[in-house]
Amino acid sequence: MNHRQDRTSVVLDDVSKAIIEQLQQDGRRSYAAIGKVVGLSEAAVRQRVQRLIEGGVMQVVAVTDPLELGFARQAMVGVKVQGPLEPVADALSDLDEVDYVVITAGSFDLLVEVVCESDDHLLDLLSHRIRSIEGVVATETFMYLSLRKQTYSWGVR
Repeated sequence: MNHRQDRTSVVLDDVSKAIIEQLQQDGRRSYAAIGKVVGLSEAAVRQRVQRLIEGGVMQVVAVTDPLELGFARQAMVGVKVQGPLEPVADALSDLDEVDYVVITAGSFDLLVEVVCESDDHLLDLLSHRIRSIEGVVATETFMYLSLRKQTYSWGVR
């Protein structure tokens, strides 16, 4: 997803929320099928979905298991930063191996999820790319041993 500051404002009415819920249940659901549920034409659903995607409200993607795709290492990296957090978060977001970046309160300023092909790949990413970003003062890596739950079906409010 784009950096938060790149997002445009999208108003979520009940119809848009219903469209999101339909896609959370099945991201491959057709616009025509969604239209029948929410009371819009196929074209109107297509336009709404496009606005939701362009506005950064949602993505429609295939969720995969990195291990099954040849990525042997997945980890969460806690990052401590000196100075402004946003430039560091943006630099981390630009790394191909990074799939998740949040600014947090607590022991770490940022939490960053990474997916790597091997231990050597992870070591290179940490030592030469993440720790070399200006403002990064410390990292702690939490290796994933087993993925027990991954879901994105929390609905809308």
